[in-house]
Amino acid sequence: MTLIKFEPLREFDRLTDQVESFFNNSTSAFNTSSALPKVDVFETTNALNVEVEIPGVKKEDIKLTLEDNILTIQGEKKVEKRNDIQKSFRCERSFGSFKRSFTLPVDVNPDKVNAKFENGLLSITLEKNETQSLSEKTIELK
Repeated sequence: MTLIKFEPLREFDRLTDQVESFFNNSTSAFNTSSALPKVDVFETTNALNVEVEIPGVKKEDIKLTLEDNILTIQGEKKVEKRNDIQKSFRCERSFGSFKRSFTLPVDVNPDKVNAKFENGLLSITLEKNETQSLSEKTIELK
């Protein structure tokens, strides 16, 4: 007969670790910034460039608008449906809708905006403009 060591506090220690991890982890439910895409905005001589990391999001689930020199990026990372899962051991990926808006540091021409989405990276090029445009424009992804 094999003897198994009885450790009455083992499960309590495991539960304590999980609670601490939940409150200390940057991906906890209380930290909404983990679900927001990371954005870089930089300027060249003739344009502003915006790069947005949004892996796992489909091109058709992204919407870009430019209104009053405010760029808005919104989209949704949909939950994958898996019928064969009986139990999950760890779920760290974020799903759901996101929306980020930025007031651009320089005026841009709303008619000269290009955007492409490839390998989870959204790249937006906004040509600088001398005068500010107040119209709203929806930007098509290529």
